Amino acid sequence: MSAAVRASRLSVRYERVTALDRIDLTLEDGMALGIVGPNGSGKSTLLKTIAGLVKPSGGSIEVFGVAPKTLPPGTIAYVPQIEAVDWSFPANVYDVVAMGRFPRMPPLGRFSKHDRTAIADALDALRIGDLRYRHISQLSGGQQQRAFVARAIAQEPKLLLLDEPTTGVDSATEEALREVVRNLVEGGLPVLMTTHDLDRAADWFDRLAVVDRRVLAEGDPETVLASGAYADIREHTHVHGHARSDTAAPVPK
Repeated sequence: MSAAVRASRLSVRYERVTALDRIDLTLEDGMALGIVGPNGSGKSTLLKTIAGLVKPSGGSIEVFGVAPKTLPPGTIAYVPQIEAVDWSFPANVYDVVAMGRFPRMPPLGRFSKHDRTAIADALDALRIGDLRYRHISQLSGGQQQRAFVARAIAQEPKLLLLDEPTTGVDSATEEALREVVRNLVEGGLPVLMTTHDLDRAADWFDRLAVVDRRVLAEGDPETVLASGAYADIREHTHVHGHARSDTAAPVPK
C-alpha cells in the first residue's frame, strides 16, 4: 500500500524565495507526524502543498500514491491557522461544522441522516455542541479553533492537516484537541500537524520532524528533541536574524 504522504526532493519557490528545498518526508496511515521549525521555515507551505493548494517547483508530492489534486473531494481536510479566517462571514458554529460535509454531497443536495450524524459527532468530539447556534465572531480563540477542527472531522477525511492548531488557545482546548487527534490516529487516520509547542510533543506525535526549508531531523519525538536540531536553528534565528539549515545532523528514521 502507498504511504499516506510521500514527499521526494520536494521544492517550492515563490519567485526568488525558496520556501522548501528538496524535502524528503513520509507519513504512514495511523501516524501523527509533528512538524516544528521557526517562523518562515516553510511549515505552512508544506501543508498547503500536500493539500494541493500550492504547486511544487521541483520534486514530487504524493498523497495515497497520487497527486493531491487528483484525489476525490473530501479526501484531505486542511485546517489553516485561524488568523487566515474571515470572522465576519455570516455563520454560526453549526454552519461552520456543517460545511465539512459539502465535499461529500452532490450539488444542491440536502443533508442525509449520515451527514447530520457526522456533524453532531464532530461537535461532540470538540465539546462545542452547546455553542452550535453562536456566531463564530462571538467565540473565543480556542472555541473558534475547535469549530474549524470539528469542520475538518465532520468531513470524514482520509488525511488531516493541522496548521498550528494550539496557538493562542487555553489549556483545556489544547487538551481537547490532543485527545481528538490521538483518537483519530488510533482509528487509523494519518495526521500531519505543525506546531511551536514542544513541551508535550511525545504526547501528541508518533514522529517529529524539524524543518527549516529542509528536513533537519526526523524520528521519534524524544530522540529528535535530544538531538538539539530545533534548539540550534532557534538560536541562530535569534542571534543572526535568519535560520541556518546546515547545523543539525539528521536523526535516523
